[in-house]
Amino acid sequence: MGVIMKELYDQMRIAILEGEEEYAVELAQSVIENGMDPVEAMNQGFLKGICEAGQLYEDGEYFLPELMCSADAMKAALGILDEELKKNPNSIKKKGIIVLATVAGDVHDIGKTIVGAMMTAAGYKIHDLGANVPNHDVIKAVKKFKPDILGLSALLTTTMEEQLNIINQLKAEGLRNNVKIIIGGAPVNKQWCEMIAADGYSDNAIAAVKLADELFA
Repeated sequence: MGVIMKELYDQMRIAILEGEEEYAVELAQSVIENGMDPVEAMNQGFLKGICEAGQLYEDGEYFLPELMCSADAMKAALGILDEELKKNPNSIKKKGIIVLATVAGDVHDIGKTIVGAMMTAAGYKIHDLGANVPNHDVIKAVKKFKPDILGLSALLTTTMEEQLNIINQLKAEGLRNNVKIIIGGAPVNKQWCEMIAADGYSDNAIAAVKLADELFA
């Protein structure tokens, strides 16, 4: 790898790490304009940045605002390179399809949005339904997108019950065995996960990506 390329990849890494969204977009555009390999740019530059940001978050050196900025910068770069990656025969293969939703009655969206960004960066195809999503819309999305994983977020103890209601509805419609279900949110814990027979839970975005990887392994 030439010195100039190495420096360029390092700039990509730093742009993501520091949450410089506009600069990340500029660098992604330069990949296309200069006929660079988008897969190499992702692997050697942008992905290294998001992985480093995730590690800093796990180590307690980054907090949610910093992680969210890094995730937004990563999403912006991916938005520019996505079409080029699809054209490339060596393109990063999507690991699987994930549907995300904050359950009915709950308008909290930030945690789920960060999870979606981190999972996108990790190579998953994400369908984010948003917040306060009616249960029937979640079921419709499972039927439409046929996801490998369904992620359900609840930030309030009063809305946790909707996670169980959705699982029961999936069972009633014969869809439960077709999809792995992961849950998250401030009041969610291992006991609740076991009680409602979900496939796993996570308490932060990095753990959610690792959980998804484990379920696909």
